Amino acid sequence: MARRRGFTLIELLVVVVVIGLLAMIALPKLGGTKARALSASIKADLHSLATAQEVYLSEWATYSTDTAQLAFHASSGVQLTIVDATANGWSATATHPAAIPSTCAMFIGSIAPAEPATSAGIIACQ
Repeated sequence: MARRRGFTLIELLVVVVVIGLLAMIALPKLGGTKARALSASIKADLHSLATAQEVYLSEWATYSTDTAQLAFHASSGVQLTIVDATANGWSATATHPAAIPSTCAMFIGSIAPAEPATSAGIIACQ
């Protein structure tokens, strides 16, 4: 009788179960990674906004509340709002529904800070 080479059904089933267990362990960790990456995009957008505001200030001697005037475009899914802007400073908030933390704020100059920002030039998140 000739002996056949290959895997048995039990061996294949064990491999599939092991792969399934590894996937169950890895998927929740990947979800947290995506949320932290989205939070990083919020912070990057606020840094980019600060640069755009400084360029606008050098040309017009005031800050702007309009992102179109600043030629600034937020990342996909990020909702950025310039709360207030004068010749003395500006404040803004940025949110993304899937980010952890989901809301960050920043302000520059002598202007009322947007929550949760407390120190000028420092991005704060909640």
